Amino acid sequence: MSALTFTPAATARRITDDERARILAAPGFGQHFTDFMAHARWTVSEGWTGAELVPFGPLQLSPAAAVLHYGQEIFEGMKAFRHADGSVWTFRPEQNARRMMRSARRLALPELPERDFLESVRALVAADEPWVPQPEGETSLYLRPFMFASEEFLGVRASHTVDYYVIASPAGAYFPRGVQPLVVWVTDTYARAGAGGTGAAKCGGNYASSLLAKNEAVSHGADEVMFLDSETHTAIDELSGMNVFAITRDGRILTPRLTGSILEGVTRESVLQLAADRGLQPVETTLVMSEVLDQISSGEITEMFACGTAAVITPIGEYRSQDGTWTIGDGGSGQTTLALREELTGIQYGRVPDRHGWLTRLV
Repeated sequence: MSALTFTPAATARRITDDERARILAAPGFGQHFTDFMAHARWTVSEGWTGAELVPFGPLQLSPAAAVLHYGQEIFEGMKAFRHADGSVWTFRPEQNARRMMRSARRLALPELPERDFLESVRALVAADEPWVPQPEGETSLYLRPFMFASEEFLGVRASHTVDYYVIASPAGAYFPRGVQPLVVWVTDTYARAGAGGTGAAKCGGNYASSLLAKNEAVSHGADEVMFLDSETHTAIDELSGMNVFAITRDGRILTPRLTGSILEGVTRESVLQLAADRGLQPVETTLVMSEVLDQISSGEITEMFACGTAAVITPIGEYRSQDGTWTIGDGGSGQTTLALREELTGIQYGRVPDRHGWLTRLV
């Protein structure tokens, strides 16, 4: 199959320079969207065709589109970063491309080749380059590739027509309070994903099923919810949509092993490498929640944090459950957590040498 070429849109920008400047001064997260979006369509008879850049706007979708009834869809999340010299880069995009292919296989969707995924991102960021914020604070251009079943058909089978898009949104910090320790509620009522399910795929259903538990956490004064495994309700799975890490007094960095129900995060993999570079011992294992709480109480676990593309690395300061409250260390951010965060963001913004070759230039 020949590579896709995302033809530029022959249309003017939909937002004026002045309005864009106003938005970039305080973008929030996921609230504003750029001028264009990338699009391609797959059909069972022709494969991937029709790659183009089009104006951002509403989609025309049949009420009988399969995605609305059977939830056959997947997505990715990544960022574009402005460097001090004005150039624009993204972080490990090939990992996002490969994860999207894995998600597509699990949801019976067509796999978009890595080269076409990367080209769609490159073409959109090139067209929307004025939307990439200046490297002040931690602003970036958040990129959302997604794919869904668009066939007009009511029947339980894989769709014969699928649409792929990439949209972009200027973004500030994911958490409005910035880099502040999270209060986390440990739910014993809800599970995020089960064995043999879609937990390892990045699909909307995983996030939809987390929302009621998030409401439960908020009702207990917490910021986020910790999910345990669905079979025994004892082992740490994920924190909302983020991977979890613990740092121990003897220099280990612990994270749940990938069981098939945990999303394989790009930030997670990067943290494991950066931690090893610092002399920490990465350990992927089963983290039993009761044992973790005991190790917090004894001081064996000194820091914990969550990580993901949107939130980067965010410290956890306190756990709450029906059985009590546990403060991690002094309830603050933690020296190693902040050092890892500073190094990771430093690489992304070009302030720290990219010794692992993780950056890809887009513009």
